[in-house]
Amino acid sequence: MERLNKNAPAKKLTETQKKELAELDSKYAAKTAEREIALKDEITKVEMSGDLEKVEALRQQLVAERKKLQTELEEKKERVRRAT
Repeated sequence: MERLNKNAPAKKLTETQKKELAELDSKYAAKTAEREIALKDEITKVEMSGDLEKVEALRQQLVAERKKLQTELEEKKERVRRAT
């Protein structure tokens, strides 16, 4: 950890930045939950119909959407951290 601080010392966040980061976390947690609920409902319906290929495709879609939202969140948080 010390080696990291030598190259780029940790920058203290302002209260505004902390608030923005918390809001982003909350917003993206809600977006993720919304997508999970919608896709899980759809997965359940498709499982009952027996279309295993479509079930797997929906599960992969769920994973991809989670990753996409997480990446978006991290990019936005990084912008907030860099702002002065």
